[in-house]
Amino acid sequence: MWWEHKTRITLPTPTGPFTVGRTTYAWTNEAEADELARSPGSKRQVLVWIWYPAAPSPKDVPAEYLPSVWRAAVAEQEGLFMRSFFKRDPALVRTHSVSGATVSPKQSRYPVVLLRAGGSALTTDFTTLAEDLASHGFFVVGFDAPYRSFVVVLPDGRVVGRTPAYHVENANGNLADPVIGKLLQMWTADTKFVVDQLERLNADSSEKFAGHMDLQHLGMFGHSFGGATALEFCHQDSRCKAALDMDGIPFGRVVPEGLNKPGMFLLSDHSRETADPAGRQVLAEIQSIYERLPNGRLYVVIRTANHFSFSDQILLNSPAAMSLLRLVVEFGGLDGRRGLAISADYVHTFFDVYLNGAPLERMTNLAGKYEEVQIEGR
Repeated sequence: MWWEHKTRITLPTPTGPFTVGRTTYAWTNEAEADELARSPGSKRQVLVWIWYPAAPSPKDVPAEYLPSVWRAAVAEQEGLFMRSFFKRDPALVRTHSVSGATVSPKQSRYPVVLLRAGGSALTTDFTTLAEDLASHGFFVVGFDAPYRSFVVVLPDGRVVGRTPAYHVENANGNLADPVIGKLLQMWTADTKFVVDQLERLNADSSEKFAGHMDLQHLGMFGHSFGGATALEFCHQDSRCKAALDMDGIPFGRVVPEGLNKPGMFLLSDHSRETADPAGRQVLAEIQSIYERLPNGRLYVVIRTANHFSFSDQILLNSPAAMSLLRLVVEFGGLDGRRGLAISADYVHTFFDVYLNGAPLERMTNLAGKYEEVQIEGR
């Protein structure tokens, strides 16, 4: 595991034709107090990561997977043993993004897709999917939030971890847990604020992204609790035109009221959970939402995939440690790069169809492309 930790690794290569740029922003919501903050009256903040189609240049500087100050903060939160033995060193992870590039002039505007990681993950844990989607001509906007994300480094250098009482994992799938309801409302409000800021950014002629974001064609995808946030945000906000939930338990008003726009569920293999009443309830909720979706719906299971198969963690967690884990618990063994390739293909194709107007056949043809894919909904 120590050898794995110190070994360089390159993320999967994006499959689209565009060079990928990456930049970051820090935004403060002056209209909303952060009720989870330790200092009364503190305003909500978001740290935003944007991947986008870029114009290639010989001066391009590769983007770090995770900046050094974030690496130090993550290591402190996780502990030396976990970071040194169970995960690869993020300083040795090579991305395919470049920092500070100009927007590609191949199109005047590009659709926008929001990205939200789950409770224990960071936005950068989904770099593979973000880079692939951006390479196909999308702005991909992910964000982390103090006290709600695993850890956040603020522009002044302060490190903010999650409030222990508000770890979403503590709900264990309980649809009625009041903590989940409170967090979902906050995560959804953060998402709305990010879209408000994108609208301002797009209208500001002094910004390099001015006019390049097609916010009339806006979608969202997320993983785990981020997937629940994508469904709920797109249920509440008419600016969202399509939602994709990756392995997330649905919560909020979208469960009883449904979603009236294109939606997709992309799940790992939960066949072992069908004997568990709580697991059956979750799958029934997903099926109920799916059945009420309008035309433009898909429900896909990736056989032998696990909850990490959608994020870079499947590559960055120690393979040796994962092998040991499989000796004591039943845990999906799909090859990490294979799982990411399937996920990336479905993500960019879904949004290409429902935000870019690509032929519907692009989606339906994917069913026969991967033997691991099982179509649950029709």
